Amino acid sequence: MTELPLVLLHAFPLDSRMWNAVREPLASHVRVITPDQRGLGRSPLPESPREPSLEDAARDVVALLDRLELGRVVLGGCSMGGYLAMAVLRLAPERVGGLVLIDTKATPDTPAAAQTRLDVAARVEREGTKTWLAEANLPNLLAASTRERRPEVVETVREIIESQPPAGVSWTALALRTRPDSLDLLRDCGVPALVVVGEEDPITPVASASEMAGVMDGATLVVLPGAGHLTPLEDPAGVVEAILSWYPATHEQTHEK
Repeated sequence: MTELPLVLLHAFPLDSRMWNAVREPLASHVRVITPDQRGLGRSPLPESPREPSLEDAARDVVALLDRLELGRVVLGGCSMGGYLAMAVLRLAPERVGGLVLIDTKATPDTPAAAQTRLDVAARVEREGTKTWLAEANLPNLLAASTRERRPEVVETVREIIESQPPAGVSWTALALRTRPDSLDLLRDCGVPALVVVGEEDPITPVASASEMAGVMDGATLVVLPGAGHLTPLEDPAGVVEAILSWYPATHEQTHEK
């Protein structure tokens, strides 16, 4: 394995288990690292006097790369993981040798979306995550066909969401609402990029994926039919194929620079 390692950052409000179906097939070709973001999964939420910010989560990723002694990686993320990947690119562009942006977008929250995140943070602090958070998110996270015909995927997503610590969900919701526009960042990044999106994704639709791919020189866009917002869970084979088909080009371009 001579390619750069692949770091995959998970969606909200999930954790790194969302990569379970793609991790092993990818790991037979490239080193794969799937951390939990602070406050979610098995990662603790550090005490901080600062307002929640994705920049702090990006510092966590850079600190992980330092601990693993990884100079540069291909950085991938689904949904929130894509936002976090862009935050890392902004913070430490020298550590990013390629981008895999899955079911995500480069634009900031609208005022309505930012208010929804405030409401989620407040409710999860009052009620926790077990009684409502999965039900509130599942209709937007999974394609209708997935919800109707694949109960095992629905239950996996439900289980992951309901196991998240309320404090971590609240912190992350507040951090996401203040993220900046990243289109110019992507336009100037100069690294190989793969953009993957589910054809039925209502949160970060094909138009958003096309916009990101369009501003990055030479980016590859893959649209997966029959999948919604969580393509690594809904069409893991499609995600694996997209990444592995693109990865050699990443390796070549990285060494050409």
